[in-house]
Amino acid sequence: MSEALELIRAVLGDACADDAHASQLLAAALAGEIDPLLHGVLACGVDETLAMQRAAAWAGCAFFDRVPHGLVGTIEPMRLEDLAGVRLFRMQVLDRAVDFTAPDFFGVLRLRQRLRASPRLRKTTCMLPAPALRDYLTRTASGDLITAARQRLAQIWPYAAAQLELTTPARYGFAAGLLLLLAMALLAPFIAEAWLLPVALTLLVGPSSIRLAALATPRRPLAPPQRPPDAQLPVYSILIPLRSEARMIPQLFAAMWALDYPPARLDIKFVVEAGSRATIAAIRARLGDPRVSLVLVPDAAPRTKPKALDFALPLCRGEHVVVYDAEDIPDPDQLWQAALRFRDHPDLVCQQARLLIDNGERGWLAALFAAEYAALFGVLLPALARWHLPIPLGGTSNHFRTATLRQIGGWDAFNVTEDADLGMRLARRRLRVETLASNTREHAPTRLGAWQGQRTRWMKGWMQTFIVHNRNPGRLAAEMGLGPMLAFEVLVLGMIAAPLLHCGLGIGLALQLALGAPLFDGRNWAVFYTGVLVLGYGSTFAITTLGLARAKGLRLLAIQLLLPFYWLLIAGATLNALRELLQRPFHWFKSPHVPVEGTGRQEVRIGAMRTESREGS
Repeated sequence: MSEALELIRAVLGDACADDAHASQLLAAALAGEIDPLLHGVLACGVDETLAMQRAAAWAGCAFFDRVPHGLVGTIEPMRLEDLAGVRLFRMQVLDRAVDFTAPDFFGVLRLRQRLRASPRLRKTTCMLPAPALRDYLTRTASGDLITAARQRLAQIWPYAAAQLELTTPARYGFAAGLLLLLAMALLAPFIAEAWLLPVALTLLVGPSSIRLAALATPRRPLAPPQRPPDAQLPVYSILIPLRSEARMIPQLFAAMWALDYPPARLDIKFVVEAGSRATIAAIRARLGDPRVSLVLVPDAAPRTKPKALDFALPLCRGEHVVVYDAEDIPDPDQLWQAALRFRDHPDLVCQQARLLIDNGERGWLAALFAAEYAALFGVLLPALARWHLPIPLGGTSNHFRTATLRQIGGWDAFNVTEDADLGMRLARRRLRVETLASNTREHAPTRLGAWQGQRTRWMKGWMQTFIVHNRNPGRLAAEMGLGPMLAFEVLVLGMIAAPLLHCGLGIGLALQLALGAPLFDGRNWAVFYTGVLVLGYGSTFAITTLGLARAKGLRLLAIQLLLPFYWLLIAGATLNALRELLQRPFHWFKSPHVPVEGTGRQEVRIGAMRTESREGS
């Protein structure tokens, strides 16, 4: 029996019946270009730590299940981006230097040969399971990782970092300018009508025009994708940032295990704030599978999701990386679909999957939220992608080329809508972003308090993004292009100002009727403002209807008659966001999440996604 087969049988134990089985596993691993140890562990369900312990015994090497405390060590190389590939480091143990290593299959074979040739190396070589090695490296480099998470963007792109650009004068100047702009638009009928009406026209009609144009933009026809062989799929990293989400862990693991992607090419990282003890315990209880690792983020300001993502980004092994939130259930084929499009379009750097709300029938608020998502991810964002305009990304299910994401500085740790900001930075570099015809299911908030906190954070983040990228309009136009820049201004400023303006106009018209004044008194402004209200609500209702139709959710259409009331709620969140922008600009509201009711229902939902048809984006 060859040493290779001997090692496989030694590592897998009773799970590998004989030499023929070991030979079959080895051949399959080599054909798929996978580490045979990793392939065997996954195929036979052997615990990763136990497998490495058996490998160490076979090689004649000492074994520790974790790095002993109190030792002094060094890490080479020191570049943070290389941490994911480190398999060996040296520690000082009493009077000698000891190498700790987590070798792959061929590394174990070479190590056994070295130990046979130089028996004295047995005293200075120890094997570790890969998770223990990664944990040690992360702890040792945590100071550098947290510094890089907070400072890297400011170092490589100082004029696009909220940390530097959101100064007190900039924030108060924006607030004063926004309130002045709103006052000018609302007072246009009474003073300086000739030159103030164009202000109102831009703020109100601009976003409506984009929505109407999106309605007229057909979806790009795409042939049904064919799944590539496992050997052609790259390693894919999944980042799942969590804080106080212990009850979501079973659902998350079920969603990750349902992914139709070669297990040996998955790098799933649960990125958890160090203070979330219950969440950490829930994840640790499920560790042992080599696909999964736990990344503990030190408690340090700012306490935001993008800071946690930036902390974990250097640890990613994947050629591509995607972000999922605590409640996300992606389509099982989402990863290979994204990998296939990255392969076929070398200039594509980011793909936004569709976010689909699956609890829209749990009340009027969830129904309005679901329709809003259907319009945004099913109609507007695909249209923006086809027009090659800036795309305000959603906070989850964003797929990236890992190298490109690192080059542009990752996420802005100080922006509370890091997704929208990242979309604008990609546009400034003129990098190609598209939508992906694959769904990720989420829950909408069903309680007004949770919705209000989440929407306040979103509105504050859009304000941050608008301020940061408009600090130097000339540079923005030169980098992004004049047309995309104007689209960015209309989109983002429209998201901030339109709810306030529409509510102001609606209240004004209601007061006019209540006081018995005629709605149309012959002046142009009354007709104009009434038309603006009709255009705003009409275009929103139209794009919502199309979005619901594409998401097969027309059963929620009747509730959309509450849109004027919904916009009133958004206006309230916008005012609260403006207050937070001035008083605590980097505060992150933590959205509460609730798991799917019942394990059986969860498994049915996840399994059913395997048979759903895929449509073009």
